[in-house]
Amino acid sequence: MPFDEEKGFRVLDALRVVAARHEVSPARVAIAWLLAQRAVTSVIVGARKLEQLTDNIAAGDLTLTEQDLAELDEVSRSPIAYPNWIQEWFAPTRIPAGNLA
Repeated sequence: MPFDEEKGFRVLDALRVVAARHEVSPARVAIAWLLAQRAVTSVIVGARKLEQLTDNIAAGDLTLTEQDLAELDEVSRSPIAYPNWIQEWFAPTRIPAGNLA
C-alpha cells in the first residue's frame, strides 16, 4: 500500500501543535487521539523504555478538545476512494433534493 509521506509530515506537524498546546509529547497526543475514535477499542504501544511506557499510559488521562480532534481528523482524513467519490460527485444530479431527507 503506498504511503503519502507529505501527508504523514502534515499529521506529525498537527500532532506537535496539539502536543504543545497541552504540554505533552506528540506520542501521548497520538494515542489519546486514537482512543477518542469510536471504532478503536484498544491501542498497542511499542515502548522500549520505561519513560516511553509511562508517557504512553498517561495518554489515557489526556482529554483532547473538540478543536484538537477536529484538527487531527481533518489533516489525517483520507481522500474518498473510487467508486465512492464518483457517487458523491453525481449524487446531486441523480437524487432530487427532496429525496435526501
